[in-house]
Amino acid sequence: MARNSLIGLSVGDLQREIQRRERASKTLRKQHAKLSRQLAAVERKLAAAGVDVGGGRAVSGRRVRPQNKSSLAEALANLLKGKTMSVTEAAVAVKKAGYKTDSPNFRTMVNAQLLNKKLFKRESRGKYTAV
Repeated sequence: MARNSLIGLSVGDLQREIQRRERASKTLRKQHAKLSRQLAAVERKLAAAGVDVGGGRAVSGRRVRPQNKSSLAEALANLLKGKTMSVTEAAVAVKKAGYKTDSPNFRTMVNAQLLNKKLFKRESRGKYTAV
């Protein structure tokens, strides 16, 4: 039943529709829980076999972010001490230095950090150094 089709229904009809939707959601929640358990079992088997599950997801189904010892700003500041680099060079170099990320827009994140005037100084067009 479409949302607009609820206009003009009686209270009794609305209550029946609410009950119908609650039953449907209960069924879907059960199905979701069952599929989540099955997926977790398959992921555990893959992990036991040494296969990367991929997708940045843990067995629980939640995304697992890479953990770093320092923030991106700190890593860039350490990298750029006494050096001048472009945004792209800094992004590549900070990854080579061990900064972990699975971000599809990591270069943009590096660029945003380099705009922090307290930590970084713009030497020339597109070139930055640590303060």
